Amino acid sequence: MKEILKTIAVLTFTCLLCAFFLAFVHSIAKEKIELNEKAKIENAIMKLAPSTREIEQIEHEGQLVYKLFDSQEALIGYAFIAQGQGYQGTIKILTVIDSSLKILEGFEIIDSVETPGLGARITEDTFCNQFKRLAVSPKIVYTKEKVKEKNEIQAITGATVSSKAVVNILNTGIEILRNRLNQ
Repeated sequence: MKEILKTIAVLTFTCLLCAFFLAFVHSIAKEKIELNEKAKIENAIMKLAPSTREIEQIEHEGQLVYKLFDSQEALIGYAFIAQGQGYQGTIKILTVIDSSLKILEGFEIIDSVETPGLGARITEDTFCNQFKRLAVSPKIVYTKEKVKEKNEIQAITGATVSSKAVVNILNTGIEILRNRLNQ
């Protein structure tokens, strides 16, 4: 019985010590993590909207929206992060849209756990480039056939669920942005 109690005490102490060190390291690295995430978002915005010279961050009901301005301080568009369910898990997307909210400038996948070789192809240029200068009014539509309309993209063969998820996330995010800006 003494051996069992001794083992339990040692394991408890070890777990508490590990938890303490993990929390300590996280508290030290938290600021650096936040700075890296902010830099990642700003780099993605600059990549998608290269004429951006100033980014103004606004928070609306817990959601971050970035107003993008050119060198003459004219509003050229908005950036926002939208997320939703993909095939394997949550897909997080940074999206840039023009100031009229009618043309998508592009997007970048911030976080995704889609199936390697299939759903993960949503991060490839051949898929992402379809969204550059894409009309979003009416809503974006995916097709398995050749693209015929200004608001259509071609789904990835074998990864229709992931393609559909990206389209749904973008449509939902754009609709939420429109509603927030109209308030």
